[in-house]
Amino acid sequence: MTNYDILLKQATELLESEPWCIAALSNISSLIMTSLKDLNWAGFYLVRNSVLTVGPFQGKPACIHIQPGKGVCGTVLLKDETVLVPDVHEFPGHIACDSASNSEIVVPIHSNGKLVAVLDIDSPLTNRFSATDKAGLEKLVRLLEEKLVW
Repeated sequence: MTNYDILLKQATELLESEPWCIAALSNISSLIMTSLKDLNWAGFYLVRNSVLTVGPFQGKPACIHIQPGKGVCGTVLLKDETVLVPDVHEFPGHIACDSASNSEIVVPIHSNGKLVAVLDIDSPLTNRFSATDKAGLEKLVRLLEEKLVW
């Protein structure tokens, strides 16, 4: 089980050394990938021209653009709320960038009250993400919202 208190402390230290979003998100995606077990992708999609565009990540090559409402990330872009998917194969319109992914969690990220990015994490296990993960990752995102310079 992940200790989110330690993860948040490490993230805080990384963000204090460099708050520019690209550098910070690069390190945070690596931190997530090395801190949480059973992941195959961890990273960010940035809102650009009303579409999600792949940003810093760890894992196999990803879909470059995701339209609003498409897949889990596009759903979060429209709904502006965290979506936890126990089995991506049961999610209507799931985008299979990596066929090994079986569960996913996506958290919206804001700057000045506007949705600017999403945190996207995939696992090869079904039911990988819990309510504890959701709460911990939402705390991480609140930290990003507070510290990052976009």
